[in-house]
Amino acid sequence: MSILKIARMGHPVLRRVADRVENPLDPEIQRLIADMKDTMKDAGGVGLAAPQVFQSKAIMVFYVPAFRKSDDPDDAEVPLSVLINPEIEAIGDEIVDGWEGCLSIPRLQGVVPRWNKIRYRGLDEYGNDVERIAGGFHARVVQHEYDHLIGVMYPERMEDMTLLGFADELRDNPPETPLRQGASSADSSGDGANDESKEA
Repeated sequence: MSILKIARMGHPVLRRVADRVENPLDPEIQRLIADMKDTMKDAGGVGLAAPQVFQSKAIMVFYVPAFRKSDDPDDAEVPLSVLINPEIEAIGDEIVDGWEGCLSIPRLQGVVPRWNKIRYRGLDEYGNDVERIAGGFHARVVQHEYDHLIGVMYPERMEDMTLLGFADELRDNPPETPLRQGASSADSSGDGANDESKEA
C-alpha cells in the first residue's frame, strides 16, 4: 500500500463537502481505504478523512486507543475502523471542551466544544450498515473527522481563539481558562492531540 501526502489547511480540498461513495467495494475505493489506514498509522494519528489525502470522498478511518477511554460507558476502546457516508446526531445537549489537533494543521492544537454523546450511522469498508452510540473521546474523534467531510476545520468550531497554539508551547504554558468537563490542561486528550503523534 501507499503512504499518501496529507493536505494542509488552506488547500481547497479541505473546504469542499465530500462526495458520497456509491460503491464501497469499488477497487479504487478499497485501495484508498487501505492507503488511508497506512497513512494514518505512519503519521501517528487517531483519525483521517479522505479529503485530508486530497480525495473528496465521504470516508473516514479512526481508532480509539485503550488509554483514551474514559469512564463513560459509551466511550470504548475502538479498533481501527472505517466509516463511509456517515451521518451523526447529538444525543442530549451536553457540550464538553477538549483539546484537538489535526494532521492537516501540524503542531497546533486548540480547545474545541463538542457534543459529549452522539449516534453515528454509515457503512463499513465492506458495505455493511453501521450504527453506534459513542461518548467521550470516541465521540470527539468521529465528530472531528466528520467535520472534514463537510469542509470544516476544528479552529472554526473554537469559541476562544486564545486557546489555539503550538502544542509544545501549550504544554509548557498551560492556559488558565477553565474548560467545560472533558479537559483541564494542554495534556488532556481532546481529539487525540495532546501531542503531535495523536492528531486527526
